[in-house]
Amino acid sequence: MTSTLPPLVQAVSGAIGSASANTLTYPFDLVTTRLQLEKGHRKETGLRRAFHVLYGIFRKDGLEALYDGLSADTIATLLSNFFYFYFYSFLRSLVTTRRLKLSPAAHHKPGSVYKPTIVEELVLGFVAGVASRAVSMPMNIVTLRLQTGRGDSETDSDNTASDLTEEKTATPSDNSDSESGLRSVFASIYREEGLAGFWKGFRLSILLSLNPSISLALFQLFRRALAVARRTPTSHALPNASPKEAFFGGAISNSLAVALLYPLLLAKTRLQASTAESLHEVIVDSYTGTYHRHPSQYAGNSLPLPANTKPLKAGSGRVSNLYQALPSQLVKGFLNQGMTFLVKGRIEALIVHLYLARLPRR
Repeated sequence: MTSTLPPLVQAVSGAIGSASANTLTYPFDLVTTRLQLEKGHRKETGLRRAFHVLYGIFRKDGLEALYDGLSADTIATLLSNFFYFYFYSFLRSLVTTRRLKLSPAAHHKPGSVYKPTIVEELVLGFVAGVASRAVSMPMNIVTLRLQTGRGDSETDSDNTASDLTEEKTATPSDNSDSESGLRSVFASIYREEGLAGFWKGFRLSILLSLNPSISLALFQLFRRALAVARRTPTSHALPNASPKEAFFGGAISNSLAVALLYPLLLAKTRLQASTAESLHEVIVDSYTGTYHRHPSQYAGNSLPLPANTKPLKAGSGRVSNLYQALPSQLVKGFLNQGMTFLVKGRIEALIVHLYLARLPRR
């Protein structure tokens, strides 16, 4: 992520890497969203619950249901990561160039490279994250609507056949991932909440912009550890990680960042998908295990709202509810971020190879 290639090259390679990883791990993204919006307490938890939900979706709605909202999410991923990688690499280039000019020692050491501090890395990542989220958030909102459009396909194994028939199932147009389906979701959001609906929860997303910045800062620490292990001179640029190192370094750093901020991540998903209007409301709902679904999730359904959307009794909350679906989120993030860094690094290596191949040989 912090190579010395031009910002545009890093942005394109990062966007392609993220979109590729997102496509490969999308079913886990879908099931994580469904699990984050579950109500009440479940006997079955963790990854076992996640795989149970995946099987339930596949059994009830088929393989294509595991990719509900993929096109919208791919667009959001491309936009978010392109601008994120571009802003981050551009700002980092400005900081390193300015710091070198202000450093007297750098003038006496040809090829010296300034390495931003961890605090500087966090600030750069945070600013880039806020800017990229502002651009991609409308498509994230659309993706969330598409992911929750089929309702509770993931039922418990002890449900009866009659229970399954009473579950909400959207019409094809409600949940279609086609161009017409995207247009209908855009129209629905605009009709219900206006333009502000496309940026619902943006203030919370600003806080969550710390997630990629923390992840990148941790990845930088990982690269510095590699430099120490390889005994790279401190005045030189940090070494490029091998494919295996890039995968595990990116995956582990993302997992740690997600674990630190997960209650806020859960609150953002619930805020954007429910009728809640404030962070306090969704935090309380998460703690008590309740979830007030958005009316659009019942469009075309004659059934009344489920009785279990009512708040639970006082004192029934659990701190563990604030980490609902964390295991599946960690698995998704581990695979996604690791694959992103892996693909991005290989694309950058290919570009460098092609550039060097075109140079005249001496």
